[in-house]
Amino acid sequence: MTTNAHQERPSRTELGRVLMSGGALASDWAPSFAAVPRSSFLPDLMWPFDMTTGRSVPVSRSQDAAAWYGYADSDVPVVTQWDDGKHSGTEPGQVSTSSASMPSVVFRMLRDLDVQPGNRVLEIGTGTGWNAALLAHRLGTESVVTVEVDEAVAAEARTALNLFGLPVLVIHGDGCKGYPEGGPYDRIIATCGFRSIPFAWVEQCRPGGVIVAPWGTHYGNDDAVARLVVSADGASATGAFTGPVEFMKARTQRLLPVVHSEYVTGSEADRAKSFAPITEGEFMAERFSPKRFALGLRLRQCVHVVGEKRDGARPVWFYGLSDRSWACVMFRDGQREAQVWQSGPRRLWDEVAAALAWWRAAGEPDYERFGLTVTQHGQRVWLDRPSQAWDI
Repeated sequence: MTTNAHQERPSRTELGRVLMSGGALASDWAPSFAAVPRSSFLPDLMWPFDMTTGRSVPVSRSQDAAAWYGYADSDVPVVTQWDDGKHSGTEPGQVSTSSASMPSVVFRMLRDLDVQPGNRVLEIGTGTGWNAALLAHRLGTESVVTVEVDEAVAAEARTALNLFGLPVLVIHGDGCKGYPEGGPYDRIIATCGFRSIPFAWVEQCRPGGVIVAPWGTHYGNDDAVARLVVSADGASATGAFTGPVEFMKARTQRLLPVVHSEYVTGSEADRAKSFAPITEGEFMAERFSPKRFALGLRLRQCVHVVGEKRDGARPVWFYGLSDRSWACVMFRDGQREAQVWQSGPRRLWDEVAAALAWWRAAGEPDYERFGLTVTQHGQRVWLDRPSQAWDI
């Protein structure tokens, strides 16, 4: 295995300490963290997320090695590709389409995966190859297969893995189909967000095997890590969510941007008007709030967009994905009620209000009380136990 002269950097040592003290890095993964630095799988030009400015910034190793290694050894996500590879130049592109996840997220998901000696693992979403390298260091290169949908990303990861001395099998293909030629697997892990867990993964996983994947709804980007266990008969996989995450979405399951003008048409007479006894503070939630995740579970085929606040007023829009129903709630500073407009076959704000009331009546459940069940017929979400499930 290739040695790395920068493995003993103080910043790496500090990152390991932070991950250990925060509970993300379990003791059984500490040797792999120490032996496989993320920096060995990052490109010369990358775009880490700067916590101070709140945006992605270009950093080049050849031009500023100290800054480059500082970000590589930090608990921040790093974008490595924009706009499906169509981007050029040093400034960030429009849409981030490949990245190296925050180390804390990586090791929490690996902890959820609970690999055991002799396990065979399928990874969906190779990215830089770092996650596959960590698995290969723990289990052996012959025990790991990784699938990447982007041919250029797959080639770069394959090169990085080979150079590091962990020549994992990298397959260029659609991860939704898995890779049956390498199965059956004891563990499957996805490193991109899904809206529907492919049943192909269940079929390629042994009974009792574990599937770990970021999952969410089109309502927003608030995903959670689903940890599913395949049933003894292989007919289903079910399990609870372990906590919130936000990942780039699998390319085949991306939602196209909503075109506002295709929804808000016609005259004022076509819109139902009312007032809702709710303030912006009562509706809005902090990032990774279980409230927003729960709303997505209850509001089928709906996406919401939070508008910018201007002159003390903030609109929140809701768009139906199965028809052209829409709703808008306008929050104003200092007012206890919000103006609501609704149009179309669905009364989307009424559905939102009902979902909020349901969440509160259920005791404002956190992520871990929700779960997911996947069968060949689709997927269902549940609260507290699989018997309390509904279609999603």
